[in-house]
Formats: sequence, C-alpha cells, structure tokens
Amino acid sequence: MAQTEFTKKVIATIKKIPKGKVATYAQIAKLAGKPQGVRGVVWILHSSSANNDLPWFRVINAKGKISFPEMSEQQLRQKALLLKEGIEFGEGDVVDLKVFQWKK
Repeated sequence: MAQTEFTKKVIATIKKIPKGKVATYAQIAKLAGKPQGVRGVVWILHSSSANNDLPWFRVINAKGKISFPEMSEQQLRQKALLLKEGIEFGEGDVVDLKVFQWKK
C-alpha cells in the first residue's frame, strides 16, 4: 500500500526524535504539516512502528503521559524504555515536557 505524503512525513519526524527526549502526538502532526492530524499520527504509530523501526515509545500525549491504560503491559513497556533513556516521571507518571520534550 502506498504511503501518503503525511504518513511519510510523520515517519521521518518520529525517526528524528533523539534518545532521551519525547514528542507529543500534536507536535508530530504539526511538524508533519497537518496540525489537525493528531489521530492520524496515532494510527501511523499503531500501524507502522514495527515495519519502519520507529522509536514509538518516545511519543506521548500533550499532558506528558503515556497514552496506554495504566499498568497495562504496553504502558509498563513504554515507561521502561523511556526510563532506560533517562526520561524521568514525576507524580502521577507525568513527564515534565519543559525538560524532556524535543525542541524541534
């Protein structure tokens, strides 16, 4: 299946998130040229992470939280991967975006 221009830009942008930093879904959508495309970013992450070797775990929501259900296998895996890269979680498992958000 052919990728849209937006999909290509989202994948390229996610690949650029440096180790030890996070980006939000909205940030990725905006950088890919479609600020209203947040749901598209979610879908691309869901459907393309494995095929494109994306650092999916570096993308979190605008509140600084992991979007998977709390204590789910996916949430625990994402948190472990972020901790391994030096990302710190505060009270309520919130990442301080002022400190850890990728400044692109």
